[in-house]
Order: sequence, then structure tokens, then C-alpha cells
Amino acid sequence: MAQSLAGPEIERLIQLLARMPGLGPRSARRAVLHLMRKREELLAPLAEAMRVAAERIVTCTTCGNLDTQDPCTICRDPRRDRSIIVVVESVADLWALERAAAIRASYHVLGATLSPFDGIGPEDLALPRLVERATSGEVREVILALNATVEGQTTAHYITDLLSEAGVKVTRLAHGVPVGGELDYLDEGTLSAALLSRTLV
Repeated sequence: MAQSLAGPEIERLIQLLARMPGLGPRSARRAVLHLMRKREELLAPLAEAMRVAAERIVTCTTCGNLDTQDPCTICRDPRRDRSIIVVVESVADLWALERAAAIRASYHVLGATLSPFDGIGPEDLALPRLVERATSGEVREVILALNATVEGQTTAHYITDLLSEAGVKVTRLAHGVPVGGELDYLDEGTLSAALLSRTLV
């Protein structure tokens, strides 16, 4: 067993940070050392921000986004096109699409994708609320912005069937050659998806 190099509070901080995506024990240790060296500038404000966030962050009951208010900032935005719902697996996907600033629509976070192997079925996804929103009469299009994985595609097919009688157009993101991508460096699955999703020029 590794010898403890600091007090239990510091060791706990290292252990907690090491659980973060992209951080292992060494990276967490470096981060903690940096925070301790910059206690007034970083550690104290970070601790306060995390305390406030832990108290105030809620899940939006409309779309499933995380925010400090419900409905969330996106759902409250009057400039949004509420006739379009972009369906995503996670809040991380929602934020990624928002960074791209490609569409000013509303969102719906499923919380997961169908994965029988992991025991995730339709009842584990936020599907009833999606159906309720899609059949409200206000929505004309549902965009399935799900990952191009087996689970993502299975979920997309399931939602397409679920909304088949909702009277809304169901579309999905195009898959294929990325901007700046060279064909020689792409895998066969990407090339196949690009050919199947070809468009008129």
C-alpha cells in the first residue's frame, strides 16, 4: 500500500479529483498541489463555487439540462425555435451542440441510450416527456442528435417508431466525412455512412 504523503483532508481531495474524467492519481496530485500553492486565488474561490453549485444546481423539468434555475436558461430563451427539439443522450452533448452554435432550437436530454447489455431499457430514458412535448402541437421537427454507436442508433430507431404517429418530422444528424477530413485517413464505417448520407450538390 502506498504511503500517505499528506494529511487525510489533502489525501481525500486527491482521491476525489482522481475520479474525474481525464484525471488519474498523478494528475490529481499535481492539481491539488497547484490549488494549495494558489489557495487565495484558486482553492478558496473554487471551494465556494462548488459549495454554491452543489446547493443550487437542478435538473430542468422541461428538457433535462443542468442549471441553477428551472426551467433552464435555454428553455427560458425567447429566441429559441420551440418547434424544433434536438434530442441528445447527455447534458455534455447538449453543451457541445450549443458551443457549435449551429441551431437555436430547444433540447431534450434522454439521460442514456438503450443498452440491454447494461440493463438500460426504454423505462430508463426520459421518453414519456419527449412524447408529451412532441405531441403538444407546437413541435414540427424532432432532430435525433445521438452518437453513431450501436446504442445510439438503436435508440434513434426506437424513438423514430415511438413518434411515428405523432405528426412530426423526425430527422437525424448526418454521419460521414468531417470538415477537413481526408478520405485516406477515415475508417470504413465513416466512409460507408458518408456514402449512404450523400446529398445533391
